[in-house]
Amino acid sequence: MIDVITEPWQHVFMQRAFAVAVLSSVVCAVVGTFVVLRGMAFIGDAVAHAVFPGVAVGYVLGANLALGGAVAGVVTALTIAAVAQNRRLKEDAVIGVFFAFAFGLGIVLVSTQGSYTGDLASFLFGQILGLSDGDVITVAVVGALLISVTLLLRKELVTVTLDRETAAASGLPVFWLDTALYVMVTLAIVISLQAVGNILVLALLITPAAAARMLTDRLGVMMLLAAGIGAACAVTGLYVSYYYNLASGGLIVLALTAVFAVCWIAAPRYGLLGRWRRRRQSGAATVPA
Repeated sequence: MIDVITEPWQHVFMQRAFAVAVLSSVVCAVVGTFVVLRGMAFIGDAVAHAVFPGVAVGYVLGANLALGGAVAGVVTALTIAAVAQNRRLKEDAVIGVFFAFAFGLGIVLVSTQGSYTGDLASFLFGQILGLSDGDVITVAVVGALLISVTLLLRKELVTVTLDRETAAASGLPVFWLDTALYVMVTLAIVISLQAVGNILVLALLITPAAAARMLTDRLGVMMLLAAGIGAACAVTGLYVSYYYNLASGGLIVLALTAVFAVCWIAAPRYGLLGRWRRRRQSGAATVPA
C-alpha cells in the first residue's frame, strides 16, 4: 500500500505535476468562491475562451502561448467590466457577447494555419506531465499573489456581491472591484491551463466552490473547504491517471464532479437528503396526535 502511494513521487515529472495541480486547484477554488457567490459562473467560461485568441496569436507568431493567452484574457475581462457598468444590460448578456467574439476570433486566427501543433493541442487539453521547474515557480508565485489579493479584498468583494447599489452608495469603487475580480479570474485560469487545459479549466474554478457552498454559509469556511476539495481531487486524479494511463485533466474534473454530487445529495443542511428529512419531520410535526 505504501509503495502505491509513494511510487509516483519518485519521478520528477510527477512531483511537478502534483505541485502545479494542487496549487492551481487551490487558487481557482479560492477565487472561484466569489464567482459562485455572485452567480457569475459564465464569466469563468467566457474568460477561459477569451484566452483562446491570445493563444492563437502566440501560435501564429511563434510566441509564448501562455503570455498571449494572459494578455487576451485580461483585455477581455477589462472590456467586460467596463461595458457591464451600463446597467441597461445584464452582466451575463455582456459576457455572452464577448465570449462568442473571443472564441470566434481564435478560430479564425487558427484557421489561417495549415496544421495544428502539439503546443496548441496541449494548451487546449493540458500538458501537466510536461511541466518545467519554471512552470512550477510561476504558478506558485502568481498563485500566492492571487490568494493574497483575494483575502485582502474579501470584505469589499462580499459587499459588492450582496448589494451593488448599497456598495456604491457607501463609497466602494464597484467598477474597480469588478475589474479586480475579473482579472483575478483570468490569471487563475491562465495558470491552471497546463493542469487541465482550456476546455476543462472552468471546473477548477466553479466545482470546488459550488460543493463547498452546499456545506457552509461562512465565507472563510467555504474558501477552506473549496481549497481542500480542489487539492484532494487534483491528487486523486493524478494518482488514477498514473496507474491507469488515462487523461489526468479529465480525471481531476471527474473527481471534482463526484464530490459535488455527494455534497448535493448528502450535505447535512442543504443536501437533497437533508431537505427531504426536514420536510418529513415538519410534516410529522403537523399531524395531530
